[in-house]
Amino acid sequence: MYLYNELDQTLVNERVEQYRDQTKRFLNGELTEEQFRPLRLMNGLYIQTHAPMLRINIPYGLLSSKQLRMLAQISRQYDKDYVHFTTRQNVQFNWPALEQVPDILADLASVQMHSIQSSGNCIRNITSDPLAGVCADEIEDPRPYCEIIRQWSTLHPEFSYLPRKFKIAISGSPQDRAVTQVHDIGLHMKKDTDGNIGFEVLVGGGLGRTPVIGQTIADFIAEADILSYLDAILRTYNRYGRRDNKYKARIKILVRETGLEAFKAQVDAEWKDSKGGELTLDAAAIERVKAFFIAPNYSVSDDKQLNSDLEKSGAFRQWFKQNTREHKQTGYRVVSLSLKSPHRPPGDVTFDQLQLIANLADQYNLGQARSTHDQNLAFTDVKTEDLFSLWQQLNEHQLATANIGTITDMICCPGLDFCSLANASSIDIAQGITETFTDSAIETGSLKLKMSGCMNGCGHHSIGEIGILGVDKKGEQWYQLTLGGSDTHETKLGERLGRAIAKDDVISTVKDIVNTYKQHRNDDEKFATTFKRIGIQPFKDKVYGTR
Repeated sequence: MYLYNELDQTLVNERVEQYRDQTKRFLNGELTEEQFRPLRLMNGLYIQTHAPMLRINIPYGLLSSKQLRMLAQISRQYDKDYVHFTTRQNVQFNWPALEQVPDILADLASVQMHSIQSSGNCIRNITSDPLAGVCADEIEDPRPYCEIIRQWSTLHPEFSYLPRKFKIAISGSPQDRAVTQVHDIGLHMKKDTDGNIGFEVLVGGGLGRTPVIGQTIADFIAEADILSYLDAILRTYNRYGRRDNKYKARIKILVRETGLEAFKAQVDAEWKDSKGGELTLDAAAIERVKAFFIAPNYSVSDDKQLNSDLEKSGAFRQWFKQNTREHKQTGYRVVSLSLKSPHRPPGDVTFDQLQLIANLADQYNLGQARSTHDQNLAFTDVKTEDLFSLWQQLNEHQLATANIGTITDMICCPGLDFCSLANASSIDIAQGITETFTDSAIETGSLKLKMSGCMNGCGHHSIGEIGILGVDKKGEQWYQLTLGGSDTHETKLGERLGRAIAKDDVISTVKDIVNTYKQHRNDDEKFATTFKRIGIQPFKDKVYGTR
């Protein structure tokens, strides 16, 4: 993973002290709330319903065991013994005291972490495929390019106050596991006819109250030119993006109102002046960063021990089938650590679990772990001979729920329990769904449920195969459902099922949807396939026919 040099560390340390002074001046009454607000947001601090919330960047989802231990330590010293992992590979603390945030940031800086630009109208955390570097279908590891873009965009003076927040994701595989099509910019790595690396560039994607699938603005931008091309897009957005209405300020609205071809012409005109200039990446600059992501020296191994272990336990066999996947290196597997236990809200990890994960990362996974877009963690380099031992320890600490890709492996925002923007609760609905389907999740099959407590869509409900959106009706909590969305390489928005459902009926409605799917599916057909074949009407009939 990338390691800070002296300049990186100095920058982050100085940022901490700058924010410490800003916080002190605010608490002393020298800064008003209006003056302090953009300063705290640029350092990842929100004010939520009960307490501040601090969001920490995890660039492209990669964490060292040392960083995991620091997150655990902070959760115990400054919070309530847990952290929350998000859909953009970040981590959040939900209960820090405002006056202690500078101390938290100083502790994070000691392990090369920060919260710079994890909020505010700027370029946010650069995200990528959680399987980057280990998946067999990869064109090339995208993480070095994520790091290059991260370094370029951090504290960029021209893009610190954009019309609205800006998110970039990169996929190095044809199977898009980075949800690039619903980002402001999505980059798909590819090769030209001569084998040279470049990027297909998508622009104008996003979720929230106006969900939009991104469109291709450039079929191929050479790796040497990618920074100058991104710069041209950002400059165009910064110049023409709306600032009079925050609901129309995202680049997706600008692209829609301008038209893709006209927007592309504006970008090309901007790029004409910068292409070939100081932002051009030479081979040495790229190789310097690539050196931090060289594949480890994998051991030669076979599956004899694994085959023996699989005979020992049916529970282990189920976990192996559901929570591990193929690795490009024979004798290794990628392991998903499910953060969707029935015992806690989706994405939450306790102090004890974080400490264990750090220890297991050192023991089994080269001292690293990764956060994923579906609010889980992953060990990406586990020897098959170690899987049984790893499973036993995960199982003891409620981290081996065999539900990856099932209905109980849902994405869920904090909703009304924490967020001041939410219209409805999410966590209690998630827990009810989990209780309902815990014993039948595997039998139900592949089904992605995503839930948000408001139109901001932090739970990605718009692209869920079952999407649940909390809405307010005269002070009461209701829920709007959509079906048939997708977060794959063929991302699509779900179709609205019908009128909103009262809170007390949401779980029974989900049961009706699942039973309709089971009734109509062929053999082990996935929900997406069944839905594409039969359409939404049978689900409407089942849900509303008796209401």
